[in-house]
Amino acid sequence: MATLTIRQLDQKTKARLRVRAAHNGRSMEEEACEILHSALTTPVRTKGNLAEAIRHRFASFGGIKLSLPKRDGLRNPARQAKSLV
Repeated sequence: MATLTIRQLDQKTKARLRVRAAHNGRSMEEEACEILHSALTTPVRTKGNLAEAIRHRFASFGGIKLSLPKRDGLRNPARQAKSLV
């Protein structure tokens, strides 16, 4: 097993680690090891395209095809303004 020294750890963080370790019935060293192990074995979520993430999440439900309504041609705003005068 390797040894790790953490320098310049502020007192508030150290106190929180001590409380968390006591709550879990472990030493501070065991608690720090568990925190590191948990953080490093959890899959990393990468930032990416939101649309792709949504598509991937719902892919197992199957897709649907939407029929889009026909759109009218563009209107000429100048002609409409003329007819209002």
